[in-house]
Amino acid sequence: MTADLRFTDPEPRIHPTAELKSCRLGRHAAIGERVILREVTVGDYSYFERHAEAIYTSIGKFCSIAANTRINALEHPLERPTTHKLSYRPNEYFRYLGVDQDFRERRRTKRVVIGHDVWIGHGAVILPGVTIGNGAVIGANAVVSRDVGAYEIVAGGPAKLLRRRFSHEIGERLERLAWWDWPAERLFEAVPDMQTLSIEDFLDRWESRPR
Repeated sequence: MTADLRFTDPEPRIHPTAELKSCRLGRHAAIGERVILREVTVGDYSYFERHAEAIYTSIGKFCSIAANTRINALEHPLERPTTHKLSYRPNEYFRYLGVDQDFRERRRTKRVVIGHDVWIGHGAVILPGVTIGNGAVIGANAVVSRDVGAYEIVAGGPAKLLRRRFSHEIGERLERLAWWDWPAERLFEAVPDMQTLSIEDFLDRWESRPR
């Protein structure tokens, strides 16, 4: 059977300097130079640029994650006598004292969840437990400490809403359309319309097409 020449190899691309542990990568996912990921799920077509880090995070499809970003930035135990890792990773300094599993589980429960088609700008920091909706944009060097709604654009430290990419009505139509779940054949056909049509015309055309 002849391969369809319209499509490139869907296997994830991982730079040889990247470090991944207990991760799942979708089709066409790309992990850049010196990226560090721990217990992260990366959806189809999503990519990390160089020197980014993430831990305990679920990332949707078609997400664009810029260089030097930090997703689920490390939490330290403020309530203990010291915030230093001495109290939760003493094994780095002493024999017979292991990793504090309770603190590790506490970190795991504060998972970051990122929707589809999210753009995270250069140097942004996403704090533990945050959820970011579909289509959102996080400005460069933002510090995101609260949830971000679908199609919201936020920036600053702490990040605040600047505006929406689209009206609530357009955002809801895009979420119902869920183009990020389309098969490659349908995406191939849709790309020229994404490039040339207004968002309203794009929705009108593709909402009316049979699945």
